[in-house]
Amino acid sequence: MKIAIVTGASAGIGRATAIRLAKDFTGLVLVAREADELLKTAEEIKKLGAETRPGAEGKPAVETLLIAADLREVAAIDRVINETMATFKRIDALINIAGAVPQIHLFEMTDEQWNDGAEMKLHGARRLAIKAWPYLKESRGSVVFISGNSAEDPKPGFAAVATINAAIVALAKAFAEQGIVDGVQVNSVLPGPVMTNRRVNFLKKWSAANGLTMEEAKGKFLVDARIERYGEPEEIAELMSFLVSPGAKWLIGAAIRMDGGEIKGI
Repeated sequence: MKIAIVTGASAGIGRATAIRLAKDFTGLVLVAREADELLKTAEEIKKLGAETRPGAEGKPAVETLLIAADLREVAAIDRVINETMATFKRIDALINIAGAVPQIHLFEMTDEQWNDGAEMKLHGARRLAIKAWPYLKESRGSVVFISGNSAEDPKPGFAAVATINAAIVALAKAFAEQGIVDGVQVNSVLPGPVMTNRRVNFLKKWSAANGLTMEEAKGKFLVDARIERYGEPEEIAELMSFLVSPGAKWLIGAAIRMDGGEIKGI
C-alpha cells in the first residue's frame, strides 16, 4: 500500500494531481476547505480507478479519505495527520498545493493580507511537513512544495505572491537538506500561468482594468509574456507524479520551474 496526502485537492492543480496520483497510489488523502468540491475530486478518482485498475472484489481500486480543513489552523494540521494514520497507518508522499496569495500591489496590501497569504501556503505547508515527517522517515517518502515562477521574477503588482513563493523554495531546500539525513526526498515546483479558475479570475480583473474583452486579455497576456500558450493543470500534475515516483528518487532539493518559458533568465 502507498499513501499520498494532497492538499488543495478541491480544484485546479491540486485536483489534477490527486486524479493523476490515483494511477500510482492505493490510498489518497484529499484535503481542502471545500467539502463539496473534494467529493467531486473523489468521484473522478473513483471513475479512473474503475477504468484503469480494478481493485479486489468488494474494495475500490483507490481508497480516498476526504478531510475538509483550513490549513491556516494549527489544529487542522494535527487532524489531517492523525486521521491519515488512523485510516492508512502510513504516509508515502505529501504534496503541498493548498494556498492562494492575493495579487495586490506592494503599496496597497495590508499586513493582514500579507499574513493571511503566508499562513496557509507557507506556514500551513511547513507545519504539515513537520507533522508528517516521522512517518515519511519510516516510509522513506517524498514531499513536494508548490511555489510559483514569480519567485524568480518579483514585481510590485504581485509582491506578496513572489515573496511567499521565494520563501517556499527556500523552505523546501532546508527540508531537503534534512531529508538527506532522514531519508525523505523533498523538492519544490514553480508553475507559471496555468489555466485554472484562479487564472480565469485574474484575467477577468485584468481585462476589466485594461478595457479589454476576456479573449483579448488572454491573447495579450501571452504576447506580453512571450509564451505560446497557457499551461494545463494536468501538465503540472504529471510533473508532481514523477517527483514522487521511484524514478525521481535521486532528485533532491530541486526547484523545478514549469512555465512554458515565461521566465527568460537563467
